[in-house]
Amino acid sequence: MKIDAHQHFWKLARGDYSWLTPELEPLYRDFEPKDLKPLLKAAGIDGTIAVQAADTEAETEYLLSLADTHDWILGVVGWTDLEAPDAPAKIEQMARHPKLVGFRPMIQNIEDDAWMLKDNLRPALAAMVAHNLTFDALVMPHHLGHLLTFLGRYPTLRVVIDHGAKPEIRDGHFETWAENMTQIAKTSQSFCKLSGLTTEASPEWQTKDLLPYIAQILREFTPARVVYGSDWPVLNLASSYDAWLTIVQDAVENHEQDIFETSVHRAYPRLNPII
Repeated sequence: MKIDAHQHFWKLARGDYSWLTPELEPLYRDFEPKDLKPLLKAAGIDGTIAVQAADTEAETEYLLSLADTHDWILGVVGWTDLEAPDAPAKIEQMARHPKLVGFRPMIQNIEDDAWMLKDNLRPALAAMVAHNLTFDALVMPHHLGHLLTFLGRYPTLRVVIDHGAKPEIRDGHFETWAENMTQIAKTSQSFCKLSGLTTEASPEWQTKDLLPYIAQILREFTPARVVYGSDWPVLNLASSYDAWLTIVQDAVENHEQDIFETSVHRAYPRLNPII
């Protein structure tokens, strides 16, 4: 089995994607399961995890409804307001759906860089631990110091770092990001998604521009804690489904089963194992 652990669906008419504007022309249309299924078949991908792209519970319910209809959508990483006083009750209610595997606050869009360290998040994060849900950390390089503190504060919370923390590949910034990722990998049990790197590179990127970042993630987290994701359809801004998959397959060599299946189930233990 091969799993794409990070992809999105959306319908513009839903109206809850505030970031999605006509200027993002390749993305400004509906992307539905019927659009992704042929790409999965051609690539030999058996199942996916659909990840939230809007900070609404309504969008999470939409993704779960798609997962109910399409058995190859094995799990959903949704959204709820983790600061809300009733967040633990909401998490308990939403966790009743067997395909809900985690939550993702949109940290990259939150003005307060230290938001994840707010004390009022503690009840919601405890509820996530109690229901075996995974926290997807949508962070950027300037968040990594706070993320290190966060991981130390919540050692029992399963955390997956999205898109390698979005390194600034287009500007050639590597050393500080690499040092922070090394420290995080060595001092926590967090996972890291090998995804989203092409959109952080320059428009004229070549594979050689990505390889140091891919190698750093694989070396420090090891394939046992690295998870493959396409980030489709955001991927379309800079690459194609098959091109990114080929880059990753070439980089992982004999570790495909690890990052395409074994580590995915470890990162998301609620993941539906049956296609």
